[in-house]
Amino acid sequence: MKNLKQLDLARNNFGGSLPDCLGNLSSLQLLDVSDNQFTGNIAFGPLTNLISLQFLSLSNNLFDVPISMKPFLNHSSLKFFSSENNRLVKEPAAFDNLIPKFQLFFFHLSSSPTSEALNVNIPNFLYYQYNLRALVLSHNNITGMFPSWLLKNNTRLERLDLSENSFVGTLQLPDHLYPNMIELDISNNNMNGHIPKDICLIFPNLHTLRMAKNGFTGCIPSCLGNISSLSVLDLSNNQLSTVKLEQLTITFLKLSNNNLSGQIPTSVFNSSTSQFLYLSGNNFWGQLSDVPLYGWKLWSVLDLSNNQFSGILPRWFVNSTQLNAIDLSKNHFNGLIPKDFCKLDQLLYLDLSENNFTGYIPSCFSPPSLIHIHLSKNRLSGPLTYDFYNSSSLVTMDLRDNNFTGSIPNWIGNLSSLSVLLLRANHFDGELPVQLCLLEQLRILDVSQNQLSGPLPSCLGNLTFMESSTFVSLTAGFQSTSIKEVYYETMGPPLLDSVLSLENDFWFNFTEEVIEFTTKNMYYGYKGKVLNYMSGIDLSNNNFVGAIPPEFGNLSEILSLNLSHNNLIGCIPATFSNLKHIESLDLSYNNLNGAIPPQLTEVTTLEVFSVAHNNLSGKTPERKYQFGTFDESCYEGNPFLCGPPLPNNCSKEAVLSQSVPNDEQGYDGFIDMEFFYISFGVCYIVVVMTIAAVLYINPYWRRRWLYFIEDCIDTCYYFVVASFCKFSNFRR
Repeated sequence: MKNLKQLDLARNNFGGSLPDCLGNLSSLQLLDVSDNQFTGNIAFGPLTNLISLQFLSLSNNLFDVPISMKPFLNHSSLKFFSSENNRLVKEPAAFDNLIPKFQLFFFHLSSSPTSEALNVNIPNFLYYQYNLRALVLSHNNITGMFPSWLLKNNTRLERLDLSENSFVGTLQLPDHLYPNMIELDISNNNMNGHIPKDICLIFPNLHTLRMAKNGFTGCIPSCLGNISSLSVLDLSNNQLSTVKLEQLTITFLKLSNNNLSGQIPTSVFNSSTSQFLYLSGNNFWGQLSDVPLYGWKLWSVLDLSNNQFSGILPRWFVNSTQLNAIDLSKNHFNGLIPKDFCKLDQLLYLDLSENNFTGYIPSCFSPPSLIHIHLSKNRLSGPLTYDFYNSSSLVTMDLRDNNFTGSIPNWIGNLSSLSVLLLRANHFDGELPVQLCLLEQLRILDVSQNQLSGPLPSCLGNLTFMESSTFVSLTAGFQSTSIKEVYYETMGPPLLDSVLSLENDFWFNFTEEVIEFTTKNMYYGYKGKVLNYMSGIDLSNNNFVGAIPPEFGNLSEILSLNLSHNNLIGCIPATFSNLKHIESLDLSYNNLNGAIPPQLTEVTTLEVFSVAHNNLSGKTPERKYQFGTFDESCYEGNPFLCGPPLPNNCSKEAVLSQSVPNDEQGYDGFIDMEFFYISFGVCYIVVVMTIAAVLYINPYWRRRWLYFIEDCIDTCYYFVVASFCKFSNFRR
């Protein structure tokens, strides 16, 4: 197929090295092998022979790609090169000053997240490129000053992405006008100083400006609000102190985690185009009900968390027909949750945690589309009657640290998508409903610090806790730039859809789901991908009674189990040896008895283990594997336990008497109470029957027994009569 001009092998599962016969395709102009599992160093493969290539995409493979572009220096026709998420490798300094024959239009070079940081300077061959339209060098840990020479050399540059590197110093821009620049991204670097005030004059047609996660200080240039084409502005995670944006036309505005203070500028709220507004982590204050609004009906996301807002919740934004996410957490809002919230039919995410809300949750509040609800650390009260009854899509229900009362409703078993249930530190009572066992997606259950009672449902052992993708990011996006026009100019109408992979769509998360859960004796916050792998049950600090169901040993995928501070009795189930992934097991402060199953030493993943303050007896588990790391505090408060690391040694008799059967019906305590009661009853009957037989056989003893009984009766009679007389005289 030596006349083949375009070959698309993208988005398959091919592996191994590129076949050498590819080098025979002398007419090949387009080659797309992206999104596969190809390996090998491209400097020693067939690509070096394909000098007719104009378009080459190697993205998302396992290639070793020289950062110097040495294998393609003679490819004079090369215009489009994309190598995203591969492993970049250094080459000898001798190749740094070689002048390539190609003039690129599109160049994307970024390393895989798992690759080691190279700590290199910007590639030297870029000094000789003058026709670039799009340059992406993100995620490479490139050092040095901001390369303003790239702009001077490439006056038609449309997209410049230098994010996720180590550029330092101030942002020095050339004094030339760049009307073609649409996207500039220098986020997540180490740059500082002020944002240039003339940035709007130099880039008058910007669509996307991202400068987050740097050290920029001072004022946000007011002119940014005047760029009619600007749709995305992300200046979050800096040290900016003043915002003066006027005539705002920005669709996506993110100013989170700066030093901004005062009341929110009215222009921010009055924009007729704003859909995504993030102002969290600042020092804004005031009451939202005082803000005049005109454009709020278009909002999709409103994040004002971690500020100083106060007062009651306004009712104006609940009329928005597109509102998907509201985050007002970590403020000083108070009063009731308005019933108007029941009108938010499109709501996916609601976070009102860490405020001063009081009263009941509106009984009508049950949006069918709601996925995550966070109401923790308020002063909400009352029972959960029919709140969230119809929220069948609910994944997270976080009601921690409130004053809710009553029992946990049985309808909770209808929330088939529920993965996280956090009811910690409330006043729930009654038994734990067995309907929880119907929640097949449940991964984190925390009902600690309540007043729950009754036995533990054995059906909880049926929960699978398998790795989940339930916590799907709430994302949105829109197209930022297009490279189609350049492709048409050089290669004509596309015969394949490879050009689509070069287009840049701006995707972002609505919010970052954070779940707080106690494990390993610490209170951790889990977020991102880690949350998909976390699993645990915390039933501590309640009034649960009875034995630990042996079925809990079926929770083979669980990472944390806390049953401490209850009134549990009986043995520690030997089936706990099946908890092959558990990292934290806390059974302390109960009334457990019997011996610690020696099979627990087979659990090699344990990092935290405690059976302190129970009635356990016998020898401590053998000090091997993880159990060799547990100290005396893990076993304290059990006077009949012996062996290391405890100070009391075990006698030979105690060691021999220790027995833990494989089933749960054997010896389970220091004294077998059932055997004790039977023995006592038999002995009592034998003694009574013996006395009766002796009295029947011997008439002398029988008479003496009857005289003794008669004397006792007379004595009691005279005592009662004398006491009555004395009492009568005393009353007179």
